[in-house]
This record gives sequence, C-alpha cells and structure tokens, in this order.
Amino acid sequence: MRIAFTTETWWPSTDGVVTRLTATVRELRRMGHELLIIAPAGGDSTFEGIPVKGVPTVGVRFIYDGKPWGLPLPRVIKFLDDFEPDLVHVVNPFVLGIAGVWGAVKRRYPLVASYHTNIARYAEFYHLGAAKPLIWAILRGLHNRAQVNLATSVAVQQELVEHGIQRVDLWRRGVDLGQFDPAHRSEAMRERMTNGHRDRLIAVYVGRVALEKGLERLNGIFSGHPDLHLCLVGDGPARGPLQERFRGKPITFLGTLHGRDLAEAYASADFFIFPSTTETLGLVLLEAMASGLPIVAAEARPTHELVDQSGAGVLFAAEDHHGLSNAVDQILHQDLVLLSEKARKEAERWGWSVPTAELVEMYQRLHQESQRAL
Repeated sequence: MRIAFTTETWWPSTDGVVTRLTATVRELRRMGHELLIIAPAGGDSTFEGIPVKGVPTVGVRFIYDGKPWGLPLPRVIKFLDDFEPDLVHVVNPFVLGIAGVWGAVKRRYPLVASYHTNIARYAEFYHLGAAKPLIWAILRGLHNRAQVNLATSVAVQQELVEHGIQRVDLWRRGVDLGQFDPAHRSEAMRERMTNGHRDRLIAVYVGRVALEKGLERLNGIFSGHPDLHLCLVGDGPARGPLQERFRGKPITFLGTLHGRDLAEAYASADFFIFPSTTETLGLVLLEAMASGLPIVAAEARPTHELVDQSGAGVLFAAEDHHGLSNAVDQILHQDLVLLSEKARKEAERWGWSVPTAELVEMYQRLHQESQRAL
C-alpha cells in the first residue's frame, strides 16, 4: 500500500508519539509498503529512505516549552496529491493535522486518525484550563471525519467515546524488545547515573521534564530511603526549577539519551519510577519493563492496564503525600530479581510486529471499502 502519515510531532523531537511512529514506519517499510511522512519542519528530508515533507512551524514559548507546531498550509494537500496515497493516517490531529484531515476528506482518501496526547488535560498545566471545552470540540471535529479513530489504551478509548468521538478502535501497544533488554546493564552507566555512587539503589525516570508529568511528587522518594539515588533521563522546561528544589539530594539529571545510552540507562537502574497521571499509554513504562525494571507509578487508568496483570509493580495514589514513599517501601521489601523477571515476561507479549500487522489489516479493509464505493 501507499500510506501517507501527517504527524504533529517528529524528529528531532523525542516523545512517545515519535517512538511509536518510528517503530511503526520501520515495520511497515520492512513489510514492503511505500510511505510518506508530513511533519513539522526541522528534521531531515528522509528517514531511513522514507521521504519526509516538512511544513513551516510556529511556537509559543509559554506553551509546551515552545514546541514547534506545523502550520495547516495548503502545501499539505499538494504533498498528498504528489504521493497519491491509498490511505492517510493523521497522527495526533490538532494543528498541522487540520490540513491532513482536510486533504484526505477533499480527495476522498480513506482516513485514519490516532489520539496520543491528552492535550485538554495538559492545558491545565499551562493556565489554559478554560480552553478545555474548545479543545475537545476541535478534536471531535477532526476525529469524526475519520473512518477509524485509534486509541493507544482501553482507558483512552473509553474517554474518547465519552467525549463524543466515534468509530474508536484500539491500536495495541508495542516495544522494541531488542533495544530494551536487561542484558544492557552497565556498571559504567550506573557510575554515570549516580555521580560515582553505583552501589546505591537507583530509581530512574525517563520522559519529559515538565509540569504535566507530576515530577514534584518525586520529592517523596527521599523520605526514609537514604541508600536510594534518583536519576532523571530527559529534558524540558521544569529541569531548572527541579534542580533547585532538589539541591543537596541524591539525584542526577542526565538529560536526553538515545539509542544504546538510553537502553543502558533503563537496564542499569533497579526500578522505574513514574509519577505522571496524564499519559494516554506511558510507552516508557513498557520500555522499562522490557529492560527488566519493576515499576513504581502513580495510579491512572492506562497505567493500571500495563502494570496490574504483570505483577511487576506497585501503584500509588497521586494525591497521597506518603503514597510514593510507601510504594517504594513495598517494592524494596520484595524480591527485585523476581519482579524483574515478571516485568520482562509481560513486555515480551508486546513486540511491534503484531500491532503493526493488525494496523495493516485495518488499512487494507478501509482501502478496499473505499474502492468499492467508487
């Protein structure tokens, strides 16, 4: 098939959406499909042989750290016309996605839209909570143009239906089981993660360092755990304030890591800590589990989906001031080796090949239906 993706975020940005889309297009290309990516400008013009068409961007400094949003310009339709896709998949439609949706509808291409970021919830953290009804209205208007809408967890699927979004299906989770593996544990990385104190227990967080991730809750990890070192992997607008707030604590800010370094950081920790309640999936949780890490995480419906049946973690109530510390106690009083094995066993159910094959089946069905309708 010829499949065109229009996405609100792409390299050089790094987040769970980029990770999922990267893994998906690699798998689709391996399967022999022809692909086009339309994304905010700023990255390379190709990705592993796949053409990437950049669209001019605009950013607002106080919203999401000035994230560059691709503009919904008419050239998006020209990109689609030149490629002549069998199907258009708009990833996280909100700004650039407007043009992707409009182009697919205007040219009568089958349209899939996927929901990855809780934009309405994030608005609260940027003093834009009053805009939530408008945000949901925009999302409804875009998603309900699609023949199929994809959610990344059952909890989010239910939320979308509650907000009036129709024809919602599940895009199952996946993880790169080769990249993320307990075998990548490294004593040198433990030195780096602890500023030379590799014998300490290491709790690692991986993700955006921003208000909406609930990182202020991490202050509770230090209570009653003198041998514990916290390592944050990632960057964002809250890094400076957090470094000041945690001054003097056993904590390391490693910044953003990729590839082998990221895999080693996961595998070299003793457990993973995740205080966010705003995720639609929490792909980093799955990467941590693939790396053999037990999980300590704030309760949220998508997090329950990942952790509950695995038996590899402990969840805490985000509003409980002592919840995180108590959850760490529970983890440390269990057999970490056994929890590590359970975490990896659960992750092994979620390689990328199966969800991508299911995605292709859905693409093909929509394409065949559109051909019959002509």
